[in-house]
Amino acid sequence: MGRSPRAYEGCTRLVNSNRVIIGVMLALAAPGVFLRLGGIHTGTITDTAIFGLSIVAAAFLLGWAAEAAEMDITQGLAVAFVALIAVMPEYAVSMAFAWKAGVDPSFAPYAVANMTGGNRLLIGAAWPMLVFLVWWRTGARALVLERSFSIEVLTLAAVSVYAFTIPLKGTIDLYDAGVLFLGFVAYMWMIARAPSEEPELVGPARLIGALPRTQRRAVLVVLFLYAAIAILTSAEPFAEGLIHTGVQFGINEFILVQWLAPLASEAPEFLVAGILAYRGRASVGMGALLSSKVNQWTLLVGGLPIAYALSSGGWHGLPLDARQNEEMFLTAAQSVFAVAVVLSLSLSRGEALALFGLFAVTFVVPSTEVRFGAAIVYLVLTVLLIIKQRAEVPAIWRSARETLAATNAAARERSAVHK
Repeated sequence: MGRSPRAYEGCTRLVNSNRVIIGVMLALAAPGVFLRLGGIHTGTITDTAIFGLSIVAAAFLLGWAAEAAEMDITQGLAVAFVALIAVMPEYAVSMAFAWKAGVDPSFAPYAVANMTGGNRLLIGAAWPMLVFLVWWRTGARALVLERSFSIEVLTLAAVSVYAFTIPLKGTIDLYDAGVLFLGFVAYMWMIARAPSEEPELVGPARLIGALPRTQRRAVLVVLFLYAAIAILTSAEPFAEGLIHTGVQFGINEFILVQWLAPLASEAPEFLVAGILAYRGRASVGMGALLSSKVNQWTLLVGGLPIAYALSSGGWHGLPLDARQNEEMFLTAAQSVFAVAVVLSLSLSRGEALALFGLFAVTFVVPSTEVRFGAAIVYLVLTVLLIIKQRAEVPAIWRSARETLAATNAAARERSAVHK
């Protein structure tokens, strides 16, 4: 039985409205690019607002493109690709500080401060945000992750444990970069081959996904590139605008570099994950945040000594002062606690409150005693959680092995078909 004219009319209106929404976001993302590339200045507050709006619009485009991309590539790879684009602003800011540190060592603390601030914001603020979005939208008491995300959890566990070696040495060395980069390559290799289910698309993502394959892929490439350009050109001036505004109000410069700049540069990640959660895909949003965290613990941390070495013309690692050693130790401790929390492939409201509460304490009271005390609390809670959830440790290993086994079976099947 065919559809009624009224049903076709409704579908047409829906398609047209989705086209308008995509067009509006494309238009809103453009002004920041024009301002940055044209060297135009309209005033600190106005410029900052325009750059921020460009980032928000680009984040929506990224979210829709990520969902539609699952028609052509695995969900894990689509999520990782979006996470990589979304985390690029943080790379730009931290790498700029590391490069400047090669000439002026006084910038070294800022590079590490920006990186640790961004890492802790992801777990301490973004993870709880998703849990409470899920609770608000559905009433669920926990955010449940798909089993395929066991790969992200185990990768994060490995690099988080390795991160403890950095404060023990007092430097981020070039060989650290090698180890961390290898970890990222292994992670990408695994998720690129991981199987995923056919996505259920809605809204603008459904409009893009319904296009013929060649046209869809062309549109996705354009959207990813457009969003990446908008984010990369807008993030740094947005962060700088926020910092200048903060300085005018007498806020400490180090605090601005560690918290306000990362908050600005992490905005795309928060927005993409939040949009996915709001649209009923909280597990995918959480996967994007997990992938962002893996990105930051591998590529970002590993990139700092490389930028420093190239700028300084030597082979020395990026030096850490006493404060930055504390920050690295605290960030690593928070990461292993976060891993312990998601060993069960779920994140409850109570666990989200614990993550946010401990993060808030170190944010409000930034003293040596509080940082060290919070790190110890994180580690104690990690041990207690692992003991309590000891049955989940072999379970998550099994999930990862089953995911990879399914991947290999699918690869062999595709190879046999091609032959």
